[in-house]
Amino acid sequence: MSFAHIVKIVNRRVPSLMTTKWFYMIAFGLVALLPAWGQTEARLRIRDLGVEIGVLSPGPLNAITDVAGVRVGHTTVIRGDSIRTGVTAVLPHGGNLFKEKVPGAVFVGNAFGKLIGSTQVNELGEIETPIVLTSTLSAPKVADAIITYMLTLKGNENVKSVNPLVGETNDGYLNDIRSRSITDQDVLAAIANAKEGPLEQGCVGAGTGTIAFGFKGGIGTSSRQLPARLGGYTVGVLVQTNFGGILTIAGAPVAKELGNDYLKNYLEQNKGAANRAPGPRTADGSIMIVVATDAPLDHRNLSRLAARGMMGLARTGASGSNGSGDYVIAFSTAQGVRIQADSLAYQPKALLGNEAMSPLFEAVIEATEEAIYDSMFQAHDTTGSGHTIKALPLQETIDILKRHAAFRAK
Repeated sequence: MSFAHIVKIVNRRVPSLMTTKWFYMIAFGLVALLPAWGQTEARLRIRDLGVEIGVLSPGPLNAITDVAGVRVGHTTVIRGDSIRTGVTAVLPHGGNLFKEKVPGAVFVGNAFGKLIGSTQVNELGEIETPIVLTSTLSAPKVADAIITYMLTLKGNENVKSVNPLVGETNDGYLNDIRSRSITDQDVLAAIANAKEGPLEQGCVGAGTGTIAFGFKGGIGTSSRQLPARLGGYTVGVLVQTNFGGILTIAGAPVAKELGNDYLKNYLEQNKGAANRAPGPRTADGSIMIVVATDAPLDHRNLSRLAARGMMGLARTGASGSNGSGDYVIAFSTAQGVRIQADSLAYQPKALLGNEAMSPLFEAVIEATEEAIYDSMFQAHDTTGSGHTIKALPLQETIDILKRHAAFRAK
């Protein structure tokens, strides 16, 4: 039973005049009783708790798929005791992306990564394949599978050049990364199964073996909708979290109060602590951030939009360390700005001007921050390759958020 299910039960059974304060007190109480019902700790989205990130409203699904036409598919690969990896595919639309390309851009926060296809995206300003996320050493195999997929699409019989776009993070602590266990079929399945609608988050697809802030990371998503007077556009974000730093949630110093910040052992050397953080408690790692919008933007303003993803990342306490590959891929799904492969002229309909960009920037910052939190809140304890990574402890985190008044006003 999830927290969302509990909220629905309380909502049905409790009089509508009950205050928000009492509503959440009852819901939290039911969460505390889950072990007595034989349930494991409920995993939830941060918004289910009443923690609202930013000021803009999310879309109906609070997901990248709130941007009309965007599809997401996962293949989760778990085998034996050592394979904990997978593939996540993001399709900007359901048609032939080579024939009908979308404007796109890639922003690099820190380039310690093996992102494939970014140079052509930024040179030509367009994306012509699904965006696929995976494990570091499997990135070349995934790229080859994307090429196979594109070459076999109807209408692409004469295509002789394809630019696969593959993002990655290193899941080698929980996964036998050297086995490069991702297959063509894993990639093709993620693309074939990509769909609109609600998304599975946490330990799924490319997030199966990832770690964030020393806790279990994974796939997370969130969205924001601008009010009609600001254009009514939607921005959606999907993240693959596998990075470090000093976790902060909605301004609350969670890592510090949990005693989990990666610098703790260094700072306490004089107190007899070890001089090196153990295991995955490090600032190193990577994050892939995918941003979708239905706002009519060209490559230049998509580059500016993508850059704001780093601001959302920073709000969570990310360190942007030397060993972290931090990338943002952004695209527009607007019909009027799509790029026809067979046309010698590009004549987009009206593009948004620079003065219209600031609310979209805010939307990306908020949605990125919330997607990162949800990637952790939705994850669960994972064991692989002889290691176990615990999920973020929800009750302790809730207590910290309460102490720092992170919940919406009652």
